[in-house]
Amino acid sequence: MGDRGWYDDSDYHEAVQRAERATRFGWSAIAWTAGALGCVLITIAVLCVVAVVACLFVVVASDY
Repeated sequence: MGDRGWYDDSDYHEAVQRAERATRFGWSAIAWTAGALGCVLITIAVLCVVAVVACLFVVVASDY
C-alpha cells in the first residue's frame, strides 16, 4: 500500500463491480430457468389438450 493514498477506494470499487456482475449473472440464470420451465409447462399443457382431443375422437369414432 505504499503507492496508494489514504483515501484510495479502488479495492472497494472493484468489489462492487464484481458483486454487480455476480448479481447480473444470478438474475440472468433465474430468468433463463424460469423461461425454460414456462416453456415446459406450456408444452405439457398442449400435449394434455392433444391427448384429450385424441381420446374424444376415439370415443366418438367408436360409436359409429
